Amino acid sequence: MWLSFSFLSQAFKYVPIGTAYAIFTGIGAVGITIVGILWFKEPATIQRMACILLILIGIIGPKVLSQE
Repeated sequence: MWLSFSFLSQAFKYVPIGTAYAIFTGIGAVGITIVGILWFKEPATIQRMACILLILIGIIGPKVLSQE
C-alpha cells in the first residue's frame, strides 16, 4: 500500500492531481476486478468486460491525446 501511494505522490509531480488520482483509482478498479475474475471465479460477462474496457480507455486516453 505504501508503495502505491509513493508512486501516486511521484505522479503528482508530472500530471495534475485530478488526473493522477483518476488514473490511480482506475488502475485499482481494473486490477481488483481482474483478481476477482481470475482467483475468485467471478463471472466475466460481456457487460463487465465492456466497463473495464471503458475504464482502460479513460486511463490511457489522456496520455495518448495529450500534446506533450
